[in-house]
Amino acid sequence: MAPAWERARRALATRLCLRFPARHVAIEDAPRELDYVEVLVPVPAVEAEEEEREKSPATVSPAPASARRLSRSGSLNSAICAICLGGMRIGHGQALFTAECSHRFHFHCISSNVQHGNKVCPICRAVWKELPFQGPLLVDAAAHGTARVNPSDWPQGRLPRADTVNRRDQFPVFRTPESAFFNDDEQINLQSEPVGGGRDGDEIPASVEIMTYTEFPAIQESVTQENFAILIHLKAPHAPASVSSRAPLDLVTVLDVSGSMAGTKLALLKRAMSFVIESLGHSDRLSVIAFSSCAWRLFPLRKMTTFGRQQSLQAISSLVANGGTNIADGLRKAARVMEYRQTRNPVCSIILLSDGVDTYTVTPAQGAPPDYGLLVPRSILPGGHHVQVHTFGFGADHDSAAMHSVAEMSGGTFSFIDAVGSIQDAFAQCIGGLLSVVAQEARLSIECADEGVLLNCIESGGYASGVVGDGRSGFVDIGDLYADEERDFLVTVRVPAARGDTALILPSCAYRDAVTTETIRVEGDAVILPRPGSPVLAAMSPQVEREWNRVHATEDMAAARAAAEDNDFARAASILESRRRALESTASLSSDPQTQALVAELREMQDRTENRQRYQESGRAYILAGLSSHSWQRATARGDSTELTGLIHTYQTPSMVDMLHRSQALLPEVVEALNRSLTVAPSRSQTAGPASPRRSLARAFRSTKSFTGRSS
Repeated sequence: MAPAWERARRALATRLCLRFPARHVAIEDAPRELDYVEVLVPVPAVEAEEEEREKSPATVSPAPASARRLSRSGSLNSAICAICLGGMRIGHGQALFTAECSHRFHFHCISSNVQHGNKVCPICRAVWKELPFQGPLLVDAAAHGTARVNPSDWPQGRLPRADTVNRRDQFPVFRTPESAFFNDDEQINLQSEPVGGGRDGDEIPASVEIMTYTEFPAIQESVTQENFAILIHLKAPHAPASVSSRAPLDLVTVLDVSGSMAGTKLALLKRAMSFVIESLGHSDRLSVIAFSSCAWRLFPLRKMTTFGRQQSLQAISSLVANGGTNIADGLRKAARVMEYRQTRNPVCSIILLSDGVDTYTVTPAQGAPPDYGLLVPRSILPGGHHVQVHTFGFGADHDSAAMHSVAEMSGGTFSFIDAVGSIQDAFAQCIGGLLSVVAQEARLSIECADEGVLLNCIESGGYASGVVGDGRSGFVDIGDLYADEERDFLVTVRVPAARGDTALILPSCAYRDAVTTETIRVEGDAVILPRPGSPVLAAMSPQVEREWNRVHATEDMAAARAAAEDNDFARAASILESRRRALESTASLSSDPQTQALVAELREMQDRTENRQRYQESGRAYILAGLSSHSWQRATARGDSTELTGLIHTYQTPSMVDMLHRSQALLPEVVEALNRSLTVAPSRSQTAGPASPRRSLARAFRSTKSFTGRSS
């Protein structure tokens, strides 16, 4: 008989080895035939004692009733984790931790619990002396569905033990500890890359266009106008003629894979990410962060070459849903990926999707509003390595206020995906814009011309603006512009009485070309106002009137939201209805597409704020997505805004529309697949009459998810 210590050593070695099915792990550089990997997980020595007792049944005391019940249903393999209430099965792709009090938990559940200061057993309340390792964990990725396979990295003479390797594959597998610095991005050579290295030789770069419209065509010479409105309209250049001439992108997607994402939602998220991967070019780079109770990086920034896409698709397909929702940890890791890049593509962005509420970071005191600033790392805010975060709230249970705040603080947009089947379209619209950036760090400058002309204010929405020089100049910081994107800014000036024409302002725009990185300055024409001696009878400029309507409608949306947050839903609906009726009564703009879209949007908001249930289900998120869109004058997803045949598709650019066409061309396959799924219930609208497969899918999801008792 072997000595006791030898039996204990063998037992401990056995219990240290856990296997993780490949369908649950994201494997980098691994052969496709690999069907599981093994990760060494340190556990307390009490495991060895249990193993020894199992090998000597004659000396084991009778098990308690609870243990006997567990053994009848599969021994400890079917035990329940007291934190997430999920099953625990040894050898079924789960890393487990057995505490010194003999209670067992999922390793990622208990390590996250300890990181938040809970150092007692959730079951028996025993105070632990031996805690789960809180540093860079050897098991970090494997516990959450990722592992790294790289046989070429094994040092010579330090190969793993034979009893810790899958004998069928004879393939050494390990996961290196996660570094505090994500500086392992795939390198790019910007001088030799076809994308970003310059434009085609015969292509003449266009510049930003500046147009101006005065509120009225003229003012009588004897009249002093204190608040005379001028609309400054900017339009970005067209997209480059060839795809190889656009600016390449560094993109980090932060994906919620908590337990609530299980089933159809996770399947559609994977499909949407597959579309994103296939849409990126060879010079674009992608990194994916997944998060549940904590966050982990699936892979570093890698170029979307054929091999890069293949590896990325494999990693995405491995995701499984479980655990809680820790948005802050996901954004922290995304910020580190962006901050520690060794090389940088000209365009960068972060996409965040979540269907839940962060319960790990935002814990407001009673009566105090939540501090959503805790979710966003300072390093990616303006003033640092500024990176826009475009957020997507998924379903009726996400924290729309948090997602909107994250986007607003970083200069990104917030989109509301209330129909599960619209997630791919929402991503497609966003990607269509990010892949068409033509201008960066754009700034609009305004200088007053004649003496006595003073700048009063600038209606700039979410963009930083200011009036300086005692009212003689002003500015608007615009940032990035997508191809063919337009911006409208209303400025009001004081116009003194004067004889002859009055030169009001001189607009100009400076920006950096995203492809050539050259700084370009465009001078607009001076705004000249005729000053006749007789009174002027003229209607307001339709361009100025339309922009005033948009500004006032946005203000009313914010006021309606404030009223709804105060539980005054009748007042919220009244505010929206009043503005809608005012727009409908504007005869000069009755056929204007932008005004019609605004009317339809206000009507939809009014419908979603009729009572508390409707507002909490979708009204708050819909209004916030609308405010985000109008604040930045950029397209966001909300309701059926990605439906190209609908009314509410304001600010969409040709590149966005093209990407939406590509996305929607794939939808019939999704409909066929989901019709075979028991997780999607058919809707009445699908049998009411003929409809496109895409619209049928959207209605099916809306009627089962967000709109109780209603269908759009």
